[in-house]
Amino acid sequence: MRLVNLMCCLAWLLSVPVCRAADGLKMDGDPSGNIIMVQGAPGMVHFHSSSEHVRYSWLVGAEWLHPSRWLGGYSYFNNSFGQKSHYAYAGYWWPIDMLGPNWYFKFTGGVLHGYKDPYKEKVPFNHNGTSPGIVPGVGYKMGRFNAQLNILGGAGLMLTVGYDLFGWQ
Repeated sequence: MRLVNLMCCLAWLLSVPVCRAADGLKMDGDPSGNIIMVQGAPGMVHFHSSSEHVRYSWLVGAEWLHPSRWLGGYSYFNNSFGQKSHYAYAGYWWPIDMLGPNWYFKFTGGVLHGYKDPYKEKVPFNHNGTSPGIVPGVGYKMGRFNAQLNILGGAGLMLTVGYDLFGWQ
């Protein structure tokens, strides 16, 4: 268990140098500074409800967004089956100009940990509670706040809300 938690932390820490190395990839329209975002989600909506699902799934996390649009983050959450889980990730975000200046699309990939027996088969490629994770999302930024709708594979949707702690923009 400690080894897996260490692996999740290392995956997040390794995303920082990847984002730093991408510094030379800046494009027009980038934000002018780093953003440290804290996030939360009070629940999720399942595509198919099950009696195995807990009443409340929740998420808390933090994310670092670099001016190059690369990002790294970590989320701690209660999965649909009441198991405490982790998602350490890196990703990228793109503005969606056709919807307006505040809309964006985000794509993340990383290490997911916490889906164990008897629910380990609920996520693909799970080995000892650890599997790869991919989360696409669409969001809207309002000053230092944001709201984002994430697609959680074939399981459902999760709305997260976030706040830029330091207002670096």
